[in-house]
Amino acid sequence: MDEIEWGDYHPETRAIRAGQHRTPEGEHAEPIFPTSSYVFQSAEEASLKFSGKIPGNIYSRFTNPTVRTFEERLAALEGGERCLAMASGMAAIASMAFGLLKAGDHVVCSRSVFGNTVLLFQNFLGKFGVETTFVKLTDLSAWEKAMQPHTKLLVLETPSNPLTEMADIRQLATLAHDHGALLAVDNCFCTPALQRPLEMGADLIIHSATKYLDGQGRCVGGALVGSHEILEKGIYPFLRTGGPAMSPFNAWVFLKGLETLNLRMRAHSENAQKLAEWLEEQSFVQKVYYPGLESHPQVVLARRQQSSGGGIVSFEVDGGREGAWAMIDHTKMLSITANLGDVKTTITHPATTTHGRLTEEERQAAGITEGLVRVAVGLEHIDDIKHDLLRGLGH
Repeated sequence: MDEIEWGDYHPETRAIRAGQHRTPEGEHAEPIFPTSSYVFQSAEEASLKFSGKIPGNIYSRFTNPTVRTFEERLAALEGGERCLAMASGMAAIASMAFGLLKAGDHVVCSRSVFGNTVLLFQNFLGKFGVETTFVKLTDLSAWEKAMQPHTKLLVLETPSNPLTEMADIRQLATLAHDHGALLAVDNCFCTPALQRPLEMGADLIIHSATKYLDGQGRCVGGALVGSHEILEKGIYPFLRTGGPAMSPFNAWVFLKGLETLNLRMRAHSENAQKLAEWLEEQSFVQKVYYPGLESHPQVVLARRQQSSGGGIVSFEVDGGREGAWAMIDHTKMLSITANLGDVKTTITHPATTTHGRLTEEERQAAGITEGLVRVAVGLEHIDDIKHDLLRGLGH
C-alpha cells in the first residue's frame, strides 16, 4: 500500500486503511508484533541500521511495525508529515518539552490545560531552568503580553478541560511564528474527526490516545503529530533515548479505535448537544458549558474551527462541592471516573480529581469551581443519560 497517497482520500477511509503495510503472509487485519528486538542479516546491516544510514527496525523501544502503523494512520488523519507514539498523553507532552526546550527557554501555556500539564511545566521543567507563564486561554492580549525574546513554545488545549473554552488557533499560530516560537495544540477533545489544528497553522498536535482515539477505555497511550523536521530532529532523539514507548498491543487497540473514530465522534457530539440543551432547562443547573450552545461565549469561533461541539459537557450545580458530590453519587448508570472519550458516559468532579492537585488559587484562575461537574457523554440512548442525571439533579 506504499504507493497510495492518502491525502487524496476522505478521512473515513484514511482511518481504516492508512499506514498498513502487509507482510508476506498477506493478512487482512493489522498484525501485532510483540517483539523486543529484530534479527539482522549481517553485522554490517546491524551497523547501518543502528547508525541510521539505512531505515529499518532496531529495537521496539523506538521502532516497531504495529506502532508505526498507528503513527502513520494518525498522521494521515491529522494531515501531518509524521507522528510519534508514546506511552501516555503526559509522556507525549513531556517528550515534547524535553526534546524542544533547554535551560533558559520560556513557554507560554494556557491556564486551562489538564492539571498534570500545569504541574509538569511548573514543578518539574522549572527545576531545569525552563520558565513558564500561564495565561487565560481566551485572552489574546494576555498571550501577546507574555511573549518574551526567549519564548520557544506556546501550549494550549482547545476546547479546554473542563469548561470547553476555545482559543483561536490561527491567531495564536501567527503570534507564535512572529516571535520565532512553535504552537502546540492538544486536540484530545475534538480529534481530527472534528478539528484539524495543523491546517490552521499549529506546528504540533498533542493526543492522549487513551481518550477518543481508543474510544472504549481499554489502553493508555499518547502521540505527537507535526512536521518531519520538528519530530525527527527535536523529539525522536528523546523518544529513542528516554524510552517513553507505546506497546505494540496498545498501538493495535488504538488502530481498531481509529477505524470507528469519525462515526463515534459524530454520535458523541449529537448526544452531547441534546444533553447540553436539556441541562440548560433544569432549575438545579446554574450554567452549562458546551461549544454547541448559543449561550457559549465563543459559539461563532466553535462553528468556524470545529465541525461539531464534541462530547464534553460541563455544568454548575447549586451547593458547591456538597451539591456536586451529592448529584454525582445519586446517579446509578453513569461511571464515576475521571477518564473521558469512552462509549460509556462518565461523570466526575474536576476540582477534586483532574485538577485536584492544583492550589485553590490555580483552580480559581482556571475557573474550576467546587460546584462544577463534567460529563463525558457516551453513546448510550440519550433518554437514559438524562434520566440518570435527573436522579442526581433532583436529589
